Amino acid sequence: MGGGLGRVQREHWQRTYAEHPGMYGEEPSEAAVFAAGVFAPGGVVVELGAGHGRDALFFAREGFAVRAADFSAVGLAQLAERAAAQGLAVECAVQDVREPLGWADGSVDAVFAHMLLCMALSTAEIEALVGEVRRVLRPGGVFVYTVRHTGDAHFGEGVSHGDDIWEHGGFAVHFFDRALVDGLASKGWASVDVHPFEEGALPRRLWRVTQRRA
Repeated sequence: MGGGLGRVQREHWQRTYAEHPGMYGEEPSEAAVFAAGVFAPGGVVVELGAGHGRDALFFAREGFAVRAADFSAVGLAQLAERAAAQGLAVECAVQDVREPLGWADGSVDAVFAHMLLCMALSTAEIEALVGEVRRVLRPGGVFVYTVRHTGDAHFGEGVSHGDDIWEHGGFAVHFFDRALVDGLASKGWASVDVHPFEEGALPRRLWRVTQRRA
């Protein structure tokens, strides 16, 4: 995705977190609760798009070694403050996922990303990111991600940026079709499971995807 939209979205998220601290509440997402049950107990978990940290803090409370990444320094500062208040050790890193991930090959046990892959990323950028996730995972490591899909009520609404990216209410979303999910799982992944679910009042329609590195 062009740098212009990416910069606008980063600034939008910075403002949103600053104006609405803790906007997603303290309870973990349904996807994070599921992921905790399939990740190796006590393993190293990277969360991409951690925001203010409701899921990262949940993983830490569950005994995982957590590395939290987001492109919003404002959100990560809120996460770090909450972690300190709760006596939890969470490493935080500012990370634009359009850049190579900041972890060594095969160095983590699991990667989690709740609605991160369906942000303002082009198909090519998503493919590169999934390749980076596979690189940092150990063999047999698990990747759980969620994305809004083309059956969502906001698909086709608002401002089109092409490549199935639609901007609604200031937030740009890349809506996934099943072909994209299957294509992402076709290179270097041993298995893939796709589970549909709904979240929020609209409701948002999502897929929860679980992949294991070959």
